[in-house]
Amino acid sequence: MSDLSISAPALPALTPLRFALVTTFYPPFSFGGDGIYVQSLARALVARGHHVEVIHDTNGYRSMTGTDPELPVVPNPADDGIIVHRLRSKHPLLAALQVQQFGKPGVHRAEIAELLGDRFDVIHTHNISLIGGPGIWELGSAVKLHTAHEHWMVCASHILWRDNREVCDERHCLRCVLNHKRPPQLWRATGLLERAAKNVDAFLMLSESSADNHRRFGFTPPMTVVPSFLPNAPPLAETAKATVRSRPYFLFVGRLEVIKGLQDVIPQFSADLDADLLIAGTGDYEPELRRLAQGRANVHFLGRLGMDELRVLYRDARAVLTPSRCFEVFPLVVLEAFRESTPIIARDLGPYPEIIRESGGGLLFSDDQTLRAALDRMISDSAQATKMGADAFETYQRTWTEDMALTAYFQAIRAAALAADRLKTAQTCGLWIDAIQ
Repeated sequence: MSDLSISAPALPALTPLRFALVTTFYPPFSFGGDGIYVQSLARALVARGHHVEVIHDTNGYRSMTGTDPELPVVPNPADDGIIVHRLRSKHPLLAALQVQQFGKPGVHRAEIAELLGDRFDVIHTHNISLIGGPGIWELGSAVKLHTAHEHWMVCASHILWRDNREVCDERHCLRCVLNHKRPPQLWRATGLLERAAKNVDAFLMLSESSADNHRRFGFTPPMTVVPSFLPNAPPLAETAKATVRSRPYFLFVGRLEVIKGLQDVIPQFSADLDADLLIAGTGDYEPELRRLAQGRANVHFLGRLGMDELRVLYRDARAVLTPSRCFEVFPLVVLEAFRESTPIIARDLGPYPEIIRESGGGLLFSDDQTLRAALDRMISDSAQATKMGADAFETYQRTWTEDMALTAYFQAIRAAALAADRLKTAQTCGLWIDAIQ
């Protein structure tokens, strides 16, 4: 993904805060969503003068992919000032398995404890599934936050996708994790999560849907919804080369996996549908999707594209399709579409009903008939599609920009700091809130 960040607005001289961002995946050792979010947050904080150190694990990524990605030869200027600690073991699979099984930092415990120490105002954990599990919450001394990027705290498969075939509505965890071809996690039967969670001052959720799912599956600590965001970026130039297509098109962007639901979309693109489907992404399910698309001249696989190309595709699409079969938390693809004033057609599941309810930026579907109706409506009523896109962009500016999200983020830190009797951190956060606003 190419860099689209721009300088943060000038702020008055304020005391910077010291942040530790702790996560399993961080670019280039990452698969998408959570790693990109942490990187965007680190860049946004550093751009505003804060001290940021990222502590992340490479063992999980290396053991899952069998690769060891090289760091960029020319560092991105947006990363200037971010200190990244990349933990690595000579035996990445064993190191990752130890954490996965016992839910505590393993071979890197001493290193993590030393890094966290007593040096930070805020320790913010993200995806900690393979860097330390719940046990990592016991390390360090600061205001402690945790953001749930998946449903890992209540689901061993992380995505509430039961038996690797359907949305989960009740627990059959042992059978399910075996069907996901993962080893059962011993720590989930010990009460470790509940005990360790007492060390966290605030649990941050990216959607009400995610918070509701956590409550439904027994997670009891209070949760605060803090909006996701995209990094500051220059507007897409009016002169940016348009996609040259004679017919309207719909766009899908993401990993090609069974849970993403494209197998429900492709059959709708029969010869009588006067629109194309553009699919940007790659993944394990791609061969099956290509087989399903055989003979459909209006379905096009584009492979993985950079953000410069994607932004033009977003802008010119009639709508972006988000048909995930499982519970998403808050996909960045929605914000990428809304930033370009493009509506979405989304499955009536997870965060999408609340996104549509808040923004008016699209349509929901629940089955083949309502999906086809949504596609037909977007094709036949271009004025309504444009109006939905405009509403989506207006809500994006009001809720999901970098400044709006950081304001909510510092408000959450301030509330957690007050509750933890860390008055100096709370006061500093208050000043930063006033400055951002």
